[in-house]
Amino acid sequence: MTIGHQIGLKYNIMSKYEIQPYRDPEEPRSYEREEAYLRAKKRLDKLIGFYWHLAAYVVVNIFLIILIGFNRDDGESFWSFGTFATAFFWGIGLAFHFLGVFGPDYLFGKNWEERKIKKFMDRDKNDIQRYR
Repeated sequence: MTIGHQIGLKYNIMSKYEIQPYRDPEEPRSYEREEAYLRAKKRLDKLIGFYWHLAAYVVVNIFLIILIGFNRDDGESFWSFGTFATAFFWGIGLAFHFLGVFGPDYLFGKNWEERKIKKFMDRDKNDIQRYR
């Protein structure tokens, strides 16, 4: 692969996202800005994909539950598992999509641990001050 081909390939990738190559006379070989932009764009695409998945989940399941509700037999309970089975199993898939986009540390990550520790320490401090 020639250097010209590599430069052309890089330009094609950047033109997809409509950005211009970084041309700083002091740092002609610095591609950090483009790489940071491409990483951010890729993360944004994942986030948009999750939100579309969530929107489809809500719309389709509301439609299905209403459809099942209107077409049930006389005496058949609306609150059976079959009415909500699609929403339940699709919800499991949506939860895994959520974890794939936001990561497993979203709910119980480092920031959560720090907030909880601070909360417990503040509570202990208030308890100590209250009983003095």
